[in-house]
Amino acid sequence: MTDGRGGYACGTVADLPMRRYHGLWIARPEGSARRCMAVAGLDERIVDGERRLSLLHAHWATQPAPYAPEAAVAFALRPCPTWTFRTGAHAIERAVLLRRATDPAGEPMLFVRWRNLGDRPVRLLVRPLLGFHDVDHLPPARDGYDGTVHARGASWGFRPTTVLPTLWLSVDGLCTFRSEPDWYRGFLFATDRARGYDHVGDRWNPGVLELDLPPGGDAIAAFSLGLPCEAPAEAFTPVFAAAERDAAALAAAADPLRARLEHGAPAFLYHATGGRLGVLAGFPWFGEWGRDVFLALPGLTLARGRLDLCERVLAGALPFLRRGLLPNIYGRAPADSHYGSCDAALWFALAVQRWATAGGDRDRLLADFVPALREIAAAYTAGTDLGLRADADGLLQAGGAGLNATWMDAQTRHGPVTPRHGLPVEIQALWYSLLATLCEHGVSAFAAARDRCGEAFVRRFWLADGRYLADRVDAAGPDRSVRPNMVLAAALPHSPLSPAQRAGVVAMVEAELRTPCGLRTLSPRDPAYRGRYEGDGESRDLAYHQGTAWPWLGGFYVEAALRATPARQKKQRSRELRAWLDGFLPELDRAGLDHVSEVFDGDAPQRPGGTFAQAWNTGELLRALALLDELPAEKVPTEGAPAGKERRGRRTGERT
Repeated sequence: MTDGRGGYACGTVADLPMRRYHGLWIARPEGSARRCMAVAGLDERIVDGERRLSLLHAHWATQPAPYAPEAAVAFALRPCPTWTFRTGAHAIERAVLLRRATDPAGEPMLFVRWRNLGDRPVRLLVRPLLGFHDVDHLPPARDGYDGTVHARGASWGFRPTTVLPTLWLSVDGLCTFRSEPDWYRGFLFATDRARGYDHVGDRWNPGVLELDLPPGGDAIAAFSLGLPCEAPAEAFTPVFAAAERDAAALAAAADPLRARLEHGAPAFLYHATGGRLGVLAGFPWFGEWGRDVFLALPGLTLARGRLDLCERVLAGALPFLRRGLLPNIYGRAPADSHYGSCDAALWFALAVQRWATAGGDRDRLLADFVPALREIAAAYTAGTDLGLRADADGLLQAGGAGLNATWMDAQTRHGPVTPRHGLPVEIQALWYSLLATLCEHGVSAFAAARDRCGEAFVRRFWLADGRYLADRVDAAGPDRSVRPNMVLAAALPHSPLSPAQRAGVVAMVEAELRTPCGLRTLSPRDPAYRGRYEGDGESRDLAYHQGTAWPWLGGFYVEAALRATPARQKKQRSRELRAWLDGFLPELDRAGLDHVSEVFDGDAPQRPGGTFAQAWNTGELLRALALLDELPAEKVPTEGAPAGKERRGRRTGERT
C-alpha cells in the first residue's frame, strides 16, 4: 500500500519481515527525497490468565529458524491486508490500511483495526516497533533515543529522534498506554541476507498499548505524523469503505489482468515536495527516476483514461530541464537532482507525443511542451553533458568508455557490464521520434535532420543478413549482439524502418528473446549470456542486462508486432499477443500482490527478482492491453518507402 506522499507499507503474507523494507509505514518526511522507517511492526500478545500468547512472527539472528506465532494464522488481501490469529480459545483479526494523500494538502495515515471474533472478552497487549531511521539502512540499537511519551487524551506521541516529526498513536476503544521504552534486538531479514546485504537490525519500542476487546468488538488505532488523529474510527470508515468498493469491483471484473494492473497503477503516483505530481519507479527501494517516470507514464495514466494526470506529471518536469537534460534521479529541486541519463528527456518527448495523440490540450502542447521539445533537440544537436551530440549523419552519440548513460547501466568495480557508448540503437529510435514529432507540430527547422538521421539509421544499423538491428554502432562498427533495444525502433509510430524491417526485428525477438515474463536482454546463443539473476550484488549486476528478462519491454514488443502485421492478419495476431499477456496474470500473486516484479530469470522457469513492484512494468503492460483494444488504423508504408520520410496518416496505439 502507498500513502500518496512517497511512503508505503509492505510485508509478507506470513507476517514475517524478510527485508529491511518490510514495515507498516515507511514515510517520506516533507521536504525530503528520502524515506524513513516509521512503524516497523507490532508485537501483539493475548492475555490468557497467567499466559501471554505471542502473535509475533520474527527471525532472530541467534536462532536457526523463525519464531512463529502461538496461533494459527490466515491472510486475506481484500478489502485490505488482514491477518486472523486463532488459538484454542481466541480469534483476533488485525487489518491494516494506509490513507492516501490524494491531493497536496492531504495527510497520510496508518490505521490498524483489531477485532475480537470470539465469544469471550480479550485483553490484547500491543507494543509498537518503531524505526526512525533511513529505511535503506539497518542501524543497531543505540543510546540517545528519547523515550518521552507525549500524552494528549487517547493519543500518545513519540519522537525518539528528529529524523521524523512526532509520531502519534491515537486509539478508539477501551485502552491505556504505558511507557516502557526498550529495544528489540537482532531481527534477521532473510531476503537481505540472500542478496548479500547486511541483514540484522533492531527496532525501538516506546511502551505497551493495552486493549480490552469485548466479543465482536474492535479497536482502531491511527498512526499519524505531526498531529494526532482526533477520531480514528471516524477517519478509518471512509478509507475502509473505499477499499471495500475496490474489492467488489475487482471481484466482478471481466478482465482480471487489466483490473488488477489498473488497481495497482495509482500506487506509483505521488505528491513530491511542493505538491508536484510525480511517479515513483518501484517499491521498495526506488525513488523518482526520470527514465522510469516517462516510460511508465502513458500506461499508468493514458491507458486508464487519465489525461489530466499525465499532463500534470509532464508539466511538473519542465522546471527540471537543464541543458536539454532531465534528471535520472529526482531530488527536491533541480540543484540536488542527478542528471545521469542520456534518454530521460527523450522518453519525456515520447510521453508528450502520446499524450497529444490521446487528446491532450493543443494550446498547452504548443505553449509549453513543444518549446521544451525544441530546447531538448537543440541541446542534443549542439552537444550537451553525458557525451551527447549529433554526429555528421545526424545520429546521436551518447556516453563514454566508462559511462553507460542508457538504461543498461549496471556497473561493477571493473566498469560497465554492458558497454553501449557510441550510438545505442534505442537512443537513435527515440531521437528520430523526437525530430519527427517536432516536424509534425510545425517546427520545420528539424526536417532535414530527421531525414538525414532516418537514412543513416537504416544504413548503419540494419543487418541485412540477419534481418535485425545492431544494438549499437561505434568506431569498430556495428555490435551484432541480439538485444531487445531494437524493438523500440520497430514499435514507435515515427520510425525510419519499413514494414518488412519491423517484421524482421519482431521475428528475431520472438526467436531469441521472448519469454513468458518479458524479453531477455541478451540472446541465449551469446557467450556472454547469463540465464539466472541471483547471488550477491555483483553477481546480479553481471546478469542484470546480460540475459535477465524485463516485462516492460513487452509493451514495445506488442506494439511492434501489431505494426509489423498486415491488416488481414491483425485479428489473429491480436489474439496471440493477448494470450501471451495473459501469462502475466499468475505473476500478480507470485511476488508483489497486484504487481509484476522488476525482472525475471532469462532461463525457465523465470523466477522473479529485483523489486516486487515496478512502475514501467505496470504501465507498459497496461499500454499493451490498450493497444490490443484499438488496433493501429494507420496505413503502413509499403516496403522500400524512402527512409527518413515522415509517414502520413493517423498515429494510433494510444487510447483516446
